[in-house]
Amino acid sequence: MFRRTFWFTAGAAAGVWATTKVNRKIRQLTPESLAAQAADKAIEAGHRLKDFALDVREGMVRREAELGGALGLQAPVDPELPAVSPVAVEAAETRRAATYRTLPYNSDNRNEDH
Repeated sequence: MFRRTFWFTAGAAAGVWATTKVNRKIRQLTPESLAAQAADKAIEAGHRLKDFALDVREGMVRREAELGGALGLQAPVDPELPAVSPVAVEAAETRRAATYRTLPYNSDNRNEDH
């Protein structure tokens, strides 16, 4: 009698366990669940990509500082050299930009394509 009760209970428990597993798997394979999983993976990949870009940028800044120190780009300015004011640099850039045509260039020449 106890043997039958034991096996009946074990069978019922196994059936409940199997049914629960199958229903859980079916819910995971619905289109809504698959879309949510794909969105989560895309967000995670975006975070990884952002972390990678920040690491690259940090390394780039560190390497530029090393190169600047090695080449003396951050060395103090020689007092014998004439100082260049930012206004003079802006004026030179403005003159240089004015000598070139800027796009879109509107011409009255209708034979441009030929």
